Amino acid sequence: MMSLSHVRVLALAVTLTAVGGCIDDQMSSSKHLQPLSYATVRQLEEKGMSKSDPILVRIYKEENTLEVWKPGPDGRYAFFKDYEICSWSGKLGPKIKEGDKQAPEGFYTVTPAQMNPNSSYYLSFNIGYPNSYDRSHGRTGQHLMVHGACSSAGCYAMEDEQIAEIYALARDAFRGGQREFQVQAYPFRMTPANMAKHAGNPNMSFWKKLKEGSDHFEVTGRPPNVGVCGRDYVFNANPVDPSKRLDPYATCPQLDVPDNIEVAVASKQMRDETAYQVALAEIKLQDKMQQDQLAKQQLVMTASLEDQGSAEGYRSDAEADEVLGEATTQTASADETAESGEDVAPIEVVAVSTTAPARLPSVATAFSGVWGKLVDITGSLKPLGDAEAGQADAVADQSADPITTGTVPVPEQRPDASDKSADAGASAKRLNAATAYVEIIENDDVFAAFDFFEEVNGVSVPADIIRR
Repeated sequence: MMSLSHVRVLALAVTLTAVGGCIDDQMSSSKHLQPLSYATVRQLEEKGMSKSDPILVRIYKEENTLEVWKPGPDGRYAFFKDYEICSWSGKLGPKIKEGDKQAPEGFYTVTPAQMNPNSSYYLSFNIGYPNSYDRSHGRTGQHLMVHGACSSAGCYAMEDEQIAEIYALARDAFRGGQREFQVQAYPFRMTPANMAKHAGNPNMSFWKKLKEGSDHFEVTGRPPNVGVCGRDYVFNANPVDPSKRLDPYATCPQLDVPDNIEVAVASKQMRDETAYQVALAEIKLQDKMQQDQLAKQQLVMTASLEDQGSAEGYRSDAEADEVLGEATTQTASADETAESGEDVAPIEVVAVSTTAPARLPSVATAFSGVWGKLVDITGSLKPLGDAEAGQADAVADQSADPITTGTVPVPEQRPDASDKSADAGASAKRLNAATAYVEIIENDDVFAAFDFFEEVNGVSVPADIIRR
């Protein structure tokens, strides 16, 4: 026979087991019942809103934003809070068919039956795609949600904490008497600047219709009454003939929009059209300026390349072939003339000194960068200035050719009575591409460098390339 104490212990154990199972069960399925946080309730109160007031959801793909709107103290819907969309799939534009992984765009309706407390993605609600507009265009797909878990395959995915709050706002609105709430899914904020930015998109005609619905909401402060006829959206419109109804597949009957709404929407659209044209003109101007800038940069680069020429001193292969061809012809003619014994004028060349004279300082020049333009195709230096007739012409030494040696010879020093040492030139530096810049001041004489330049026809040129 069991004692009373044993009975009490057994009863307590059974009670604890039952309570624990209930808690586990409620914890596993009660996330949809989580109340709004104290901070969220305070935000509502500060805006003059209540958690039981109706809601409206606006989604903007490009901005990755989901907004919740609720009626304010004046009855007009006002912005309450926004949430960053963790992920949405596809690109800007509507969903067309099953499997395209596009997140829908348009006007949708959510009822309590579309709320899913047992979602595999924490919590979710079905936005109602496809609606009558989508079906009239033959669009297919199903189970398009706003859900948690931050993973999307055609849906709008949120963080779990975010979807929990959005779900709670919708739940409390239903508890407050709202029978359905509207979801407005846009590619971007329907501003004139954004419309101009995407002016060339093939979905623009569809987006203009979405903007019309957005305009109705913004000027009235209330969710627009959305209908579909003639395979197009209409807003706050009713048939003039009460016996007719809107048919998505049939031509729209004569419609009537309340005058105050029609005038307000038309006024907003006129303002937006002006702003749109200005924004579009600015975008075109910026594009043109960028194109002009690129064209100028390309022109400068092309001119620079042409000016620099090739490594052989020619601007193009065609020019090199042409010049070299002429040189070959001239050389052949000269050889033939020499063989025939005819008298010919001597070819004028310039002698280049290969050794540095005494007391020559190392002079900083940029000769190495211009030798290609001063040297003829035969390797000799072109004469500059007026040569005196009858003077003997010295032939340039091949070892001093800067084209073949990569070294610029030191110019010949003019006689200097004050020359004190014949060995001073032994330390003079030869200029080449790697040592193009050296000191130009010797013994504090800042004018030393000018001894190596002479003026020819008003142009200062290196003295060593002037035929004496």
